[in-house]
Amino acid sequence: MDHLSQYRFWLENAPVSYRDQLEAMSGNDLALKGCFGAELAFGTAGIRGIMGLGCNRLNEFTVRRTAQGIAKWLNGTDLPKSCAIGYDSRHNSRLYAEICATALAETGIKVHIYHELAPTPMLSYAVRELHCGCGIMVTASHNAGMYNGIKCYGEDGCQMTDEPAAIVYDEIQKTPYFVLPEKTFDALKTERLIEDIPQSLWTAYYDRVMVEGLNLARVKTSGLHVLYTPLCGTGNKPVRELFRRIGVKADIVTVQEKPDGDFKTCAYPNPETDAALNESYKLAEQVHPDLIIGTDPDADRVAVAVPVNGTFRKLSGNELGCVLMDYILRTRTERGNLPKDAECVKSIVSTPMAEKIAEHYGVATKNVLTGFKYIGGEILRLEGLGEENKFVFGFEESCGYLKGTYARDKDAVVATMLVCEAAAFAKENGMNLADYMDALYREFGCYAAFVQSVELQGITANEVSKAFMASIREQTPKKIADVDVTATVDYLAGVRKCFLCGKESETGLPKSNVFTMELGEKGKIIVRPSGTEPKIKLYYTAIGESWDEANGLLAALKDAMAGFLPN
Repeated sequence: MDHLSQYRFWLENAPVSYRDQLEAMSGNDLALKGCFGAELAFGTAGIRGIMGLGCNRLNEFTVRRTAQGIAKWLNGTDLPKSCAIGYDSRHNSRLYAEICATALAETGIKVHIYHELAPTPMLSYAVRELHCGCGIMVTASHNAGMYNGIKCYGEDGCQMTDEPAAIVYDEIQKTPYFVLPEKTFDALKTERLIEDIPQSLWTAYYDRVMVEGLNLARVKTSGLHVLYTPLCGTGNKPVRELFRRIGVKADIVTVQEKPDGDFKTCAYPNPETDAALNESYKLAEQVHPDLIIGTDPDADRVAVAVPVNGTFRKLSGNELGCVLMDYILRTRTERGNLPKDAECVKSIVSTPMAEKIAEHYGVATKNVLTGFKYIGGEILRLEGLGEENKFVFGFEESCGYLKGTYARDKDAVVATMLVCEAAAFAKENGMNLADYMDALYREFGCYAAFVQSVELQGITANEVSKAFMASIREQTPKKIADVDVTATVDYLAGVRKCFLCGKESETGLPKSNVFTMELGEKGKIIVRPSGTEPKIKLYYTAIGESWDEANGLLAALKDAMAGFLPN
């Protein structure tokens, strides 16, 4: 159906209570195209979108339909017929969580739901601890307040993989929009098909995170002083409990302390951006902390900044990943408890500098596709071999980190603990985390990195994205900014082509719409469409013997790529 046909369908079939809202859209073709011009697609990241009425918006009907698809998939498997559900601080998150719980429970699936907002990693942990067949997290992660989403997890605590996601999507497509539940959330709770997750699981999670500490005593003795912001999200309670346990003196950014679905003091609560910490910088000038820590709304990503010469330096996701990797490997090497054949795992778009650091300690680096489920998948592979202890650390450049195997998604809570340890170590040695990172640059080289997001507008965004990816594959430049392209890696075809030796080899990774242009020892450029938003993302790495060389090359690469990007 076109957008006008979809609109008329909703106008004629949605409950009468929504009639006025739907009629108010009449005649606004731009709004109608946005709300009805497509259907929210379900993938391995679930669904995510702007909240509002329509098939291309997140609302009680699209959420219920999604949950019904998940229920049909789960009931058609041999997996345990139970589901854990969590939710963040966004508008409607609790409502959507109850809608999902009701849709699953009415089919006989046992639902365990958090009684209050909780971080995404706690949902991943609950799926495993409660031996559920799947999990649902209501969140739009770091997106602006108008967004929300449904993240889906498998029985292993990883985000859902391609095969079950395809089945769920097929079931969603077969499910009507406006079939309302026969029983209420409260009635199903009375029947004990829906139960609150007990407080004991919260305590068990905190205890398990503490196990991942390497030398927590140094945090107390260092007198570390932290300024923390939960960015109006779920991190406030668990991160402050962590601070209490490890003995951190913490000031809190009070204007971002309480849950706020509008994110009034931080319109785009993404820890990858410097602006996310603006309120922290204001308060830091008064309280003078050793470092600033911020967690995103669902507390799976973490940002860190340190005072430097009267201003603040925010470490990038790549930089913090390198610092944490070095600290973990350094400490475990000194203590003699680094396992034989230890393994660090990172996404292919994360800095290759991490591989140099791991190699320095005799540790292998496993590169996986973008999406933390692939890091979780590598843990699962090791677990199947009885070798999960070999997993030492995993990270993505988008500020996601994990130590330990208790969860299978990135965890800002355990990352915050490790950040505090690394900062205490640095303080013991007369440094801060910026100094620590600079020492790594001096040892391993200057790796300049930049992530460029190209926003695509309108209902043709997907077509524009597909055309760009096809073009860069078919017409790959031989040089970029006068630097030879020495090899390409097409993850959709699963092939790496080396132009220096003329050989082809398999990537050994699942197929994904990602394309890499290698620039020898000078760096690389990786391009891919975003999995959750209408964007094309480019990941640049420029390597030099000095920062002038690395940054100069980075600027030249960005300028050269501008000619290939869609207008």
